[in-house]
Amino acid sequence: MIDQPARRAGPLLISVLAAALVLGLALAVPVLVGDGEAGLAGSADPLAGVETFDLGPPRHVDGDVAYAQAPPVGGNHYPVWFECGRYDQPLRNEIAVHNLEHGTVWIAHRPDLPAGDVATLESALPADGILSPYPGLPAPVVVTVWGAQLRLDGADDPGLAAFLQEYGDGATAPESEASCAGGVGNPVQPALNA
Repeated sequence: MIDQPARRAGPLLISVLAAALVLGLALAVPVLVGDGEAGLAGSADPLAGVETFDLGPPRHVDGDVAYAQAPPVGGNHYPVWFECGRYDQPLRNEIAVHNLEHGTVWIAHRPDLPAGDVATLESALPADGILSPYPGLPAPVVVTVWGAQLRLDGADDPGLAAFLQEYGDGATAPESEASCAGGVGNPVQPALNA
C-alpha cells in the first residue's frame, strides 16, 4: 500500500516537470526559430555591430580634414562629390564625405580583396552608392552612410544586406534628397542597382 504523502508527491512532481518543460520551450523556441530577420538558429543580429555617431552641422572646406573614423562617417568636406559607381582607386575622404551628406552609401573594401568579392559588393551597390578600395581599412569591408557604419568580415557578410535595408535610403544624411549623380570622377562602372 502507498502512503498518503507519496501519493501526493507524484502529481506535484509531474506538475513541476511540466512547468520546467514549458519554461524551457518558452526560452528555446525563439532562439531556434528566430524572429524572421536574425537568420539561422543561434545567429547574431547582423546589425549588432553598427556604430552611430552624433555629427554636428557640416561645412564646405578647401583643405585636409582629420576624420576620427576610417572611412569617415561625416563632417566637414569639399564642395564637390564623386559620381556614383565603382572605383578601382582610393577616393579622397573630403569628397566622399560630401557623397555621404547627399545620402550616398559608401562601400569601402581592402585593396587586396579578391576580384570576385569586389564583384559581389558591386552587385549590392545601390544606385546612389560608391564602391572603392580603402588602404588601412579596419575590416575587409566597411559600409558607411552619414553617421552610421558597419564593419564586415567580407563581401558575403549578411550585415551588408541588413545595413543597406536599414540605412540605404539616405535618411540619416543632412541632404538626403540629393544624389551623387553629376559628381566628379570617372567610375569604372556606374552604379545601376536600385
